[in-house]
Amino acid sequence: FKRLARGIQTVGDSVKGECGKGFMLDEKYGYVHSCPTNLGTGMRASVHIDLPGWTKESVDKLKARCEELALQPRGTRGESGGQTGHTYDISNKHRLGYSEVQLVQTMIDGVNKLYEEDLALQKKHGI
Repeated sequence: FKRLARGIQTVGDSVKGECGKGFMLDEKYGYVHSCPTNLGTGMRASVHIDLPGWTKESVDKLKARCEELALQPRGTRGESGGQTGHTYDISNKHRLGYSEVQLVQTMIDGVNKLYEEDLALQKKHGI
């Protein structure tokens, strides 16, 4: 998490150095974004991961499992872009009421679990 925080700070410093303006930060609501689902910490941590076992098992079952893990699966083309192949954009589902550390850790733990399960599903389906 410290590495991620340093990276975000570096980007913020670069933006401020380039145009003289920083990111909008409200003391109560966090960073102000154009998407209201990102109010709060504004933290949406995500990774792209290949899950061929889950794809073979069922995308609906993957969605249900992600719900249990407080994750949100998307296709690699964004929220409304749909699913192609077996690569998914997996992110933390929650945005409000949790710290950045909690949100990133939820995503990391959940993706690691999905990967473990995917390996077992690959064996099950002979992939």
